[in-house]
Amino acid sequence: MGTVRISEAEAIRDIAGLLARAQKGDEIVIETRSAPAVVLRKAEEPTLRKLSESLRIAREIGSTVTLDGGFERDLNAVIENHSERFRLDH
Repeated sequence: MGTVRISEAEAIRDIAGLLARAQKGDEIVIETRSAPAVVLRKAEEPTLRKLSESLRIAREIGSTVTLDGGFERDLNAVIENHSERFRLDH
């Protein structure tokens, strides 16, 4: 994995190839004459936190948050309508 520097014109000609390289870990620096460079690289995986961990943190910082009776229904609606994958640990 390394850093690749290319011109904007080169990037336009091979965007699919650049995306594949970035997915494998290369950092692609796209240079233009009129603007600062653009860097293309693989995004970091999001970190997920269990609800129990979130509640522990809330207690530690003195939050008075409470979960009402409709919380489970609301959370299920969010999960069902969200376009990304959720990992649920029971």
